[in-house]
Amino acid sequence: MTPYEIIAQKRDGQTLSDEAITFFIREYLNGGVKDYQMAAWLMAVYFQGLNDAETYALTRSYIDSGEVIDLSDLPGVKVDKHSTGGVGDKISIVLAPLVASCGVPVPMISGRGLGHTGGTLDKLEAIPGFQTQLSVNQFKQLLRQIGVAMIGQTDTIVPADKRIYALRDVTATVESIPLITASIMSKKIAEGIDALVLDVKVGNGAFMADIQKARKLARKLIQVGKAFGKQVHASLTNMNQPLGRAIGNWLEVVECLEVMQGEGPADVVELTVHLAAHMVVLGKQAATYAEATALCRHQLANGAAFEKFLQLVAAQGGDTNFLEKPDQYPAATHHYIVKAPITGYIQALATREIGLAAVQLGAGRLRKEDPVDPAAGIHMHVKIGDHITAGTPLFTLYTNKSTVIEEVNQKLLAAVTIGETPAKPEPLILEEMASE
Repeated sequence: MTPYEIIAQKRDGQTLSDEAITFFIREYLNGGVKDYQMAAWLMAVYFQGLNDAETYALTRSYIDSGEVIDLSDLPGVKVDKHSTGGVGDKISIVLAPLVASCGVPVPMISGRGLGHTGGTLDKLEAIPGFQTQLSVNQFKQLLRQIGVAMIGQTDTIVPADKRIYALRDVTATVESIPLITASIMSKKIAEGIDALVLDVKVGNGAFMADIQKARKLARKLIQVGKAFGKQVHASLTNMNQPLGRAIGNWLEVVECLEVMQGEGPADVVELTVHLAAHMVVLGKQAATYAEATALCRHQLANGAAFEKFLQLVAAQGGDTNFLEKPDQYPAATHHYIVKAPITGYIQALATREIGLAAVQLGAGRLRKEDPVDPAAGIHMHVKIGDHITAGTPLFTLYTNKSTVIEEVNQKLLAAVTIGETPAKPEPLILEEMASE
């Protein structure tokens, strides 16, 4: 068995044995398989796919490449949530403390934004002092003390995925369902969870623009979770427009504070409560989805979720003064309003392009090494279906880079379709799928 033979087998559409996949991943980490060979194999997988057994073997190889966190000594059913990524998707920041306030332990290892999508770690690090790079022991200690921890992937957890994802990102092999599945599920299983709720985004701002592909991804994620003995619930949700009104790290944190204080955009509240309720049911703190929904809404209304968030931020080194007085946060130097050129109805939004516009303002990164400006971003004044008149605000831009404002202005105007007839808003939650 040689790397060449394994690459050729997959190139020709053959099924790889567990041993072949395990060998290939292990040798890549050891230096026996070179980057160019792994890139060739990833491209073969992109075109030929992996069957269920191969996907399981790849996930297992990823997990076995590093440390698996053992949370068995912590009481309760440990439940996490994962989103496949979107624009304005700040749900985790409210959801994790909310679910923890309902009595469910939430061990959450999150990622950074890349391309047009925002990352939970970048949003949390917009809070001055907040530490996301904690050790496994610190992670477990936080879970024991306050029932929730939100950290980044450590060097010891699934190192194979960390290296291979970086290679996928530069070889145009990110959008492969088996590779996405192994990447997501290996990290979630390695973090010690008992159950998982998935938010699989669908639409022009998602990696899966087509609902058929989103269903296929959700089904594969559920199958792999079941094979590892985990309960998995997946919600397919709409990403044909940004979630909420804030896009950009500190702007999104402020919007989350509003939600945790009984306000905030209706779509952010709806999706947060929906996903949180499924986590509460899986965590056995409510018998039914309706009961869990009522509990989650109660914990938002009475301030319990906000208090848990303050505990979390303080425990991870963040300055809670900015959460209680967000107006004190250093603002971006330049504010600019993008105005509607004509009167009519908002019929469509090019969500991916809006996300890329926020990145151009400084709110995200197109390369892993790019710096992120926490104060940069976009506030949206419109949603699909709204009626607007010429000259009214569509977006407010926040940036410390004055040279990009005019280009971003033109990009955002091109991202909005305004017509004479009303557009019917699409449902936010499209479908549900779960382990049998």
